[in-house]
Amino acid sequence: MLSSLAFLLVTALIACASASSDYYERLLLRPLPQSTVLASFNFRSNESADAFEHQNFRYFPRSLGQILQHARTKELHLRFSLGRWDAESWGQRPWNGAREGGTGVELWAWVEAQNEEEAFARWLTLTNALSGLFCASLNFIDATKTIRPVMTFQPEGHHANSSNLHLLHGTLPHEVVCTENLTPFLKLLPCKGKAGISSLLDGHKLFDASWQTMSIDVRPMCGPDGRDCALEMEQTVDMVLDVDRSKRPRDNPIPRPLPIEEIECDTTKGYNAGDTCYPLDKSAEPAWNLTEIFGRPLKGACPLTDETGEGSYPVCINTPPERTIEVNTTGQYEEAKLASDTVRCYKLPTGADFDLILPQQRMTTGLILASPQLFAARSINGHGQERGSVQAVIKNPSSTHAVEFVYLEALPWFMKPYLHTLRARVDTSRENPVKETYYRPAVDRKRGTHLELRMVIPPSSTLTLTYDFEKAILRYTEYPPDANRGFDVAPAVIRLINPQSVDNKGIYIRTTSLLLPLPTPDFSMPYNVIILTSTVMALGFGNIFNLLVRRFVGIDEVQTGDAGGLQGVIRGKLERLIAIFKRG
Repeated sequence: MLSSLAFLLVTALIACASASSDYYERLLLRPLPQSTVLASFNFRSNESADAFEHQNFRYFPRSLGQILQHARTKELHLRFSLGRWDAESWGQRPWNGAREGGTGVELWAWVEAQNEEEAFARWLTLTNALSGLFCASLNFIDATKTIRPVMTFQPEGHHANSSNLHLLHGTLPHEVVCTENLTPFLKLLPCKGKAGISSLLDGHKLFDASWQTMSIDVRPMCGPDGRDCALEMEQTVDMVLDVDRSKRPRDNPIPRPLPIEEIECDTTKGYNAGDTCYPLDKSAEPAWNLTEIFGRPLKGACPLTDETGEGSYPVCINTPPERTIEVNTTGQYEEAKLASDTVRCYKLPTGADFDLILPQQRMTTGLILASPQLFAARSINGHGQERGSVQAVIKNPSSTHAVEFVYLEALPWFMKPYLHTLRARVDTSRENPVKETYYRPAVDRKRGTHLELRMVIPPSSTLTLTYDFEKAILRYTEYPPDANRGFDVAPAVIRLINPQSVDNKGIYIRTTSLLLPLPTPDFSMPYNVIILTSTVMALGFGNIFNLLVRRFVGIDEVQTGDAGGLQGVIRGKLERLIAIFKRG
């Protein structure tokens, strides 16, 4: 419970501190079970509405601001995600899942337009511009990958006139997130990864994490009276690092077994001997420091952050009070303790490296991880190349409160569900959990399937949602190069309606993506046809070319002589020239 309260306290401090400053950044470290560490980076930049309209950018990046103005985008949410969050081991998601996206790339935005056609045209302008800015394949989000959610997403910002706002949502589950997406992400920051907590973001460590997500959120924020409006951009990076894996040296990343004399063996085992060892289960917390798990030290404080107040303590760590933490720096720093000493925050020195060292320590107490409100899993069932079924299992761990939520699925057009086979059942009740349904069928090669369900799951219950679908046969030009691997299906999005979050961001859960196998033609046959056709054409063309170019003469016309080779050829030419002159 202390861990969840500490996280909520730090979240509230972030909101208060960022609201009172133009630039704010904070890193929260939280050790997790199985020798893992959750690192949550948060950056916020504010720009007044008047300065934004006149393109007077200070902390807000000009490159992104001009794109939003050109596409008439009032609110933007962009996600780059990789890996799977292990809710059973790691507990509740950071930021209640509000800053998390599905596997790959996910984008949704509120675009100002007079009608849907104009909104979609500006949506394409936005995706193409963001594709070039972030070095991603966002330009592939076309009409077949775009939906218009009705119940799932709610605006986080303050919009005075929302009648002309259109919500559009698109996903690319097959997109591979890598270093080329991190580099433009860092360039949007004022310190650009040269100082402050952003100096810890290294692509080798970030994309080697067990789970990671990068998010960019732009929304308008106004005061209580509707005045003093500003445009706020929030950038977050959340990742779960494996301590043992991150401590491997970069020049020798392949794990190798230790010599037996360096392994701590369990001597209580009957088979323990000089050449036989059962590793001893270590109950102590592993030793680690920032330089080891991030690959570099923290390069001092960013000079644009506040020098006083909560914003002047950008590095926080959530551990039990008895955990030993050492600071290694040559500059001056300050330490502040919050939430019953379970959160320790540090004020960074300027121009000097900063490192936190946690030695190996046997703990007598620990932090209780907050349990998520729901557990969700989704899978594809069935066999064969014609039909299949999807099953989603959602579990409510609470024994006292029912949970109301919205379930969203955006399916590709070649995955055609049968709505009459949709079944939702709860193991503890016969009542239909589906309260409201929104369904928009797919049109071949024009749009995908859009399904939204508002459901209620009782306490201590498990809800099972199933439906059947049919697989379409694609044209051979529509298959990717790795056609036999299958097609990625975007994760399902779950938004909790009740209970609600303490802020305006909402509580979200995303399932893992699915891999859909489709009927695949034998691509070797076109290759064989091409080879055979090319061979026949080569033989035919060669014979015809020889008949047209080669000169045939009788055997009696061939010059005979003792000399052969080049000398004979030259002599024959000279004799022909002499004969011609004699005739003349």
